Amino acid sequence: MTEQGRQPKAPLGIAEVTGPSMHPTLRQGDRLLVRYGAEVRPGSVAVLRHPLQQDLLIVKRIVERRESGWWVLGDNPGAEGDSRVFGAVPHELLLGRVCGRYRPRTPDQRSVFALVSWALSAVRPVFSDRSASRRLRAR
Repeated sequence: MTEQGRQPKAPLGIAEVTGPSMHPTLRQGDRLLVRYGAEVRPGSVAVLRHPLQQDLLIVKRIVERRESGWWVLGDNPGAEGDSRVFGAVPHELLLGRVCGRYRPRTPDQRSVFALVSWALSAVRPVFSDRSASRRLRAR
């Protein structure tokens, strides 16, 4: 995941998804609207600093609060790079909650139909999915 700009000064920011760990919820190249400092709960999708490489930002689903921090998992069970590898993420590494995502238009989307189809599907809120959180915790 990359972030446009270094340290957020505003409560809202934009981040870009890189990698497959949150597929199918988020895809490579999706842009995320991030609310920095927002409260999270199990099921929320959040932007965090990687606990082992703190200059790297990651996006994961919050599963539960543990004594040592937040247990986070990607939505793609086949992708690595979540709490199964690095354990709980300390609270101070949590940056914000993802509120929405949009998919940039591709160069081949030129027809009116393609543009309308893109406009109707490109922008979506990212909801806290408590059922997904319970499902992930049950593993």
